[in-house]
Amino acid sequence: MARIVVGMSGGVDSSATAAMLAEQGHEVIGVTLHLWDYQREGHAGRCCAPEDQYDARRVCDQLGVAHYTFDRKELFRERVVDPFIDDYGRGRTPSPCVRCNEHVKLGPLWTIAQRLGAEHVASGHYARVRTEDDGEIVLERAADLDRDQSYFLFVAPQDALSRLILPLGGWKKPDVREFMAKRGITSAHKPDSTDLCFVEGQDYTEWVESHGVAKKPGTIETPDGAVVGEHDGIHRFTVGQRRGIKGWDGTARYVLRVVEERSAVVVGTAEESALREVHVQELRWFVKTPPERAHVKLRYRHSGVDCSIACEGSAATLTLDEPQRGAAPGQAAVFYVGERVVGGGFIV
Repeated sequence: MARIVVGMSGGVDSSATAAMLAEQGHEVIGVTLHLWDYQREGHAGRCCAPEDQYDARRVCDQLGVAHYTFDRKELFRERVVDPFIDDYGRGRTPSPCVRCNEHVKLGPLWTIAQRLGAEHVASGHYARVRTEDDGEIVLERAADLDRDQSYFLFVAPQDALSRLILPLGGWKKPDVREFMAKRGITSAHKPDSTDLCFVEGQDYTEWVESHGVAKKPGTIETPDGAVVGEHDGIHRFTVGQRRGIKGWDGTARYVLRVVEERSAVVVGTAEESALREVHVQELRWFVKTPPERAHVKLRYRHSGVDCSIACEGSAATLTLDEPQRGAAPGQAAVFYVGERVVGGGFIV
């Protein structure tokens, strides 16, 4: 049996992970990362609010395992929150949960695990990971595709991923709740988190405005440069967005691109918004030889599309088999071959 650090947010999934590993006879140590000081009361269930830290400790007490809380607010602000605000101010659509896994949760959690003498780190992500005999790491979709979170893990540091245990990869959420309820664990019926933890339920654009992003008026234009309207800030627009874009001739219009330098939003028809070519940078791979073709998800809830991949260093051009809307700069593009995550990058 191994000593395993479990990243615990106080929610159902991380609590179930700790319970499953403890039942298997492992020495479980619960670790909660304090990431954000919440301003609004009653904002529990959002990943490490004070109430959630208390819930994590209560679960560990029930299981009879140790629990520690580590302050990582400064790191979280520097690597996740500030870039989120900056990206919105530049008219990009950031991927904060991906960045959090990359810079805050899995990497630092493995560092903490080493300090505590643990051999592995575990989390409540719905995905599957294993290491081949030759040392190659294989990250796969979860059995429950509606819950699959492999998309968020493609940036995980390799040394942390090689030590990662994901007990929920083969489970469905109702079965996880039933597992918890049968054991009388306190968080069995706790609601799922559905929003960004630090935004605390607010509208994203209002939140970034309250954190320094200024309203900067600009123009709404057609692809040929004709000005057809005005706006009060590019941070209010996302590539592929239709909501709030009214066509001057009654036709639905979509955001095609945002031009930061002159605060312009370019809009067009549905046909104009569907792209065949997507450019990606900051590539990282889980395979020794990047594939020439794969299935790519251009955002978390995207069903995905087959594509050809032309790599050039840490960047690539994707040629999509079918045109797609909503390939927004800042979002992650994650590549799959079958059930396996083979790599990914960020749309530019």
